[in-house]
Amino acid sequence: MTNCEKLTRADSSKGSAFNSALFGTSAAALDPNANAELVKQFAKSRGNRIARNAVTSMDVMAAARNPVTMRTYSDTYRVAVKAPKTVTNQRQSGRCWMFSTLNTQRVEICRLLDVDDFEFSQAYGMFYDKLEKANAFLGNIIATAHLPFDDRAVTLLLENPAPDGGEWRFAANLIEKWGVVPKEVMPETACTKDSSQMNRYLNRLLRRDAAILRAAVEQGKSDEELQERRRQMMEDVHRVLCICLGEPPLTFDFELAVGEHAEVDPSKVSVQEGAATTGKAMGTEDAKPVRILREEGITPQEFQRRYVRFDANDYVDLVSCPGATRPFERVVGVRWMDTVVGAPVMRMLNMPPEVLERAATASLKAGHACYMACDVSQQFARHIEDFPGVLALDTIDAEGLFDIDLDMDKSTMYDMRESCMTHAMTFQGVELADDGTPRAWRVENSWGKDACKDGYLIMSGEWFRLYGGEVVVRREFLDEQTLKLWDTLPIEMCNPWDAVASAVRVK
Repeated sequence: MTNCEKLTRADSSKGSAFNSALFGTSAAALDPNANAELVKQFAKSRGNRIARNAVTSMDVMAAARNPVTMRTYSDTYRVAVKAPKTVTNQRQSGRCWMFSTLNTQRVEICRLLDVDDFEFSQAYGMFYDKLEKANAFLGNIIATAHLPFDDRAVTLLLENPAPDGGEWRFAANLIEKWGVVPKEVMPETACTKDSSQMNRYLNRLLRRDAAILRAAVEQGKSDEELQERRRQMMEDVHRVLCICLGEPPLTFDFELAVGEHAEVDPSKVSVQEGAATTGKAMGTEDAKPVRILREEGITPQEFQRRYVRFDANDYVDLVSCPGATRPFERVVGVRWMDTVVGAPVMRMLNMPPEVLERAATASLKAGHACYMACDVSQQFARHIEDFPGVLALDTIDAEGLFDIDLDMDKSTMYDMRESCMTHAMTFQGVELADDGTPRAWRVENSWGKDACKDGYLIMSGEWFRLYGGEVVVRREFLDEQTLKLWDTLPIEMCNPWDAVASAVRVK
């Protein structure tokens, strides 16, 4: 029996005297008589009765929605990127950060190949993300083995050894190290569509391995012995992932009909004269030549370098997280969070919101979609059938519904853990006010074409300033001062439980 248990059991019979000692005053205890009076008073209010009837029958968001303001938001944008035809779908998995990053690159590869649509394999990315996370986890377990098992860092590591969630930098490191492949080369599986069962057993395996490694350190095993055990453990992880996701391709044959303006090696393109295009019958007068790009035995890394041409050094990760402990013009990183051992660590430049808005707008004007992250659950009537895709500050009147004050500024919400980056998506367009500030953003989501508004969200400028907090843009879309800060400021590492880390981590 612990001391805490002894205290609780010994004092449990003291009643109000114990409560008085615990709370400082017996007045802290709830009074049944006062509760009875509140129940009687509640029903006397017509507003309370209407609100109760509405919420108990249709839930909070439906009862709080304001259709008058919702219908004022339209999905027309004077600045918009030509997006691929299809909308991606992460299903029941936490891969939004990977989808968002690859969705920005879909725009680039469609332009390079002169095609209307293309989708990368998210299963391929997930395989190596889980593999890298497991390897990083085991390394962190060895590094923290001298700490007690209930140390804050150790408990945080053990909480979720190989989660789905992540950041832009994680995806960038995976793309540069492992490359990418088209979706048909490694399609989705049951475990990518719903990762819960795979994650359950993968995390159990890693926690068991953590116990073995911590015991080995306590026994005084050498670093060479620890790393050999780690290598053997990673073989088990690799087997689990192959069973759940399928074996990742080492090489593949790439074949695609490309446009006449495709920026590819002409020697790899064959022209089929008189071939039918979509909707045309073979041999008709309207049939046009089809240009077929073929590559045999290409590796995922070669495919990335040749047709995606992604370079993480071309991008800057901007966040806007105000607060006394989160000063602007500061580059931050988070301990224990990086997933690809040996790759560049995650770093974010904290700046005022207008810097993020200007950079994202410049990117969209130049035809480049950009990664963004926000707290998507805030004031989002996702399942409202007639207005399913609007994120705005004036469309959900929860304060009026409950007759309470819910107002908090952005800094307070981060301090009190009310808000953080919960979802990553892609900016595809923007509507600007007369003064050049964003009135609304067009946001490509990764919940499939039937979610939100044909797969897209309408996000007001005010909503993003309050609940948004991250964009990743190319270097050329930053002003000189911001770019200098990014290039010269050192990384200030913080703990995962610090306020700044809680704000920027996509959960």
